[in-house]
Amino acid sequence: MIFQRAIRRELLSTAGAVFTTLFTIVITVMLIRILGDAASGKVSSSDVAALLGFSALNYLPVILTLTVFISVLLVVARSYQDSEMVVWFASGLSLMQWIRPVMAVGLPIIIIISVLSLMLTPWANGKSAEFKERFKKREDISRVSPGKFQESALSDRIFFVEGLSADATSVKNVFVSQSTDKQDIVVASQQGEIIFDERGDKFLILNKGRRYEGNPGEAQFQIMDFQRYGILVASKADQLVTDKSTRALPTLTLWKTSTKEHMSELLWRIGLPLMAFSLMLLAIPLGFVNPRRGRTLNLMIALLLAVSYSNALGIMQAAVGQGKLQWAWAWWPLHAIGLVTIALLFAWRNNTNSRWHPVILLVVAKKLLFARKPAST
Repeated sequence: MIFQRAIRRELLSTAGAVFTTLFTIVITVMLIRILGDAASGKVSSSDVAALLGFSALNYLPVILTLTVFISVLLVVARSYQDSEMVVWFASGLSLMQWIRPVMAVGLPIIIIISVLSLMLTPWANGKSAEFKERFKKREDISRVSPGKFQESALSDRIFFVEGLSADATSVKNVFVSQSTDKQDIVVASQQGEIIFDERGDKFLILNKGRRYEGNPGEAQFQIMDFQRYGILVASKADQLVTDKSTRALPTLTLWKTSTKEHMSELLWRIGLPLMAFSLMLLAIPLGFVNPRRGRTLNLMIALLLAVSYSNALGIMQAAVGQGKLQWAWAWWPLHAIGLVTIALLFAWRNNTNSRWHPVILLVVAKKLLFARKPAST
């Protein structure tokens, strides 16, 4: 039908605009956060682009869910606002017939949300954790940015290096502050180099420097000049161990293990596409707008319901994770309530429209009759 084709075209264009806006906002916020972590030495500056991509994959299911809901809501509200729904109902069509064009546009997006939630998002979380863990386990000197004070991986030393060679094997003008349970140690040197011993342990060897040892606030300090001073940077025994969190585990692994934490995460992953489906249909009756009163209040109520739906899903997830609710009794009731609410809202709107349907036909017929000019004699 012409109406349905027009609705599909408008839904696609509106969804593109909404997705672009939401994605730009999220990516901008994530970029600022990741750049801040890179500037503070929490992540490598060379990993910013990869971490940004992993963050984008992580947030895409939520962004697409909001895109589907807001797009349908805006298109339906605009049709009411511009009185196009009067023509729709006067043509003998009901609100239920909006479902077909909305499903034609929304179902492919829901399939994408399912793939992202069940497969790609866990992979992105795992890779992001791996990148951060690899940088955290790197040697202290290779993590140092020249001209900047930086804390070691174990938070027991502070480094300052004025210059660093291209291969990160030699340093210039080094300052090292180390805190222990008994005293503080400060080491300053003009130059140094990184070497490996016979066991494979890595040492920073400082040349021609001075070592200060004592406690802050006390007058007794030990000062020692040295020609050669070694600091253990990394041990060969230290291995890169990536502790995969629940969010990074594959969906099949969550299903097989069946622990409280794993089933809680599984509930969220399954709940996202189900929530997107419910919100997509819920937006059709919620998009009702009285042209004489504006659409701000109705849109605010609709968005409040969407937020409440998402929060309720989070509450269910937390209840399963804490063992207060069994997964079998937690994953479906919320979505069942959503479907019942959709059915009630559709029935309410259809009854309202059918009650005024004869009046609309009468008004349209009257306008057509009086619009005709009498024939000239």
